[in-house]
Amino acid sequence: MARVAPARHVVAVVAFDDVQLLDVTGPVEVFTTANAYGAAYDVRLVSLTGRDVRTSAGVRIGVDGTPADLPGRIGTLVVPGRETTAFGPADDALIGAVTELSGRADRVASVCAGSFVLAEAGLLEGRRAATHWQLAAELAARFPRVAVETDPLFVRDGRIITSAGVTAGIDLALALIEEDHGAGPARDVARKLVVFMARPGGQSQFSVRLAPERHLDPALRRVLDAVTADPAADHPLASLAAEAGLSTRHLRRLFREKVGTTPGRFVESVRVEAARALLEAGDDTVEQVARQAGFGSSESLRRAFQNTLGVPPTTYRARFRTTGHRSRPVRE
Repeated sequence: MARVAPARHVVAVVAFDDVQLLDVTGPVEVFTTANAYGAAYDVRLVSLTGRDVRTSAGVRIGVDGTPADLPGRIGTLVVPGRETTAFGPADDALIGAVTELSGRADRVASVCAGSFVLAEAGLLEGRRAATHWQLAAELAARFPRVAVETDPLFVRDGRIITSAGVTAGIDLALALIEEDHGAGPARDVARKLVVFMARPGGQSQFSVRLAPERHLDPALRRVLDAVTADPAADHPLASLAAEAGLSTRHLRRLFREKVGTTPGRFVESVRVEAARALLEAGDDTVEQVARQAGFGSSESLRRAFQNTLGVPPTTYRARFRTTGHRSRPVRE
């Protein structure tokens, strides 16, 4: 009996001027590479005009046509992002096209700031979502009905999958290949491209030291400044509220609306950031770092690192040492 070829799964990638280059090429490379391992992805790049687009890197990308050239049914719609998250009348056609295409797609995925396009199209209402860690607070503030998660490399809520920073589009595409074809082909693709099958830790491990925004409410800024200035100090909710001159309830609400987290979680993240800096720059033991950062014990520090970054402190130190740092034994 003749072997029946697998049905083609159309992956439609919407490209537009100033799109982030790797937002597009990362997932495209993953899906097309999977075809060598038994998949049948028909990857098509489209632009609103059908003309080539100029990416944020200045590289031009050719496209296969317009959204009208796509088949009636799409397996996966991929929406990449761009540097600016502001949308004006000139973007109405893009939002409209994504809205229309999403109704024809079995699943919809965004890469990095592409989550803002999905949010503008109303596709993230009442859903959990991820985006680049630098944009998470903005996404939460502009779209309060979106439950923004700041650490995962990607988040799936129903048929909508949103991913974090640009390279997270590769993680997302690998996960979709595993969903479609199993772990074997996904692992083969990861090996071929020399990337993690499942990257250890979330995107928090790539963030920078917390710096409160200058436009925040003055009372809230006083609290954020007090915590970041002395992470090792005791920071119970009542003390933070007294520092702000607010009730504990009001302070909780301000944190949720303006910072996107709770006071307790903010304190822990500042302490994690302080511990990261100490681990990167010095050679103190994990126990000493834990005390200096306000965790009290190495066990508390390990638990916070595992929960927040997905790796223990010693692994983090080994991974994020600068290449010029003199190698020394890691002391517990």
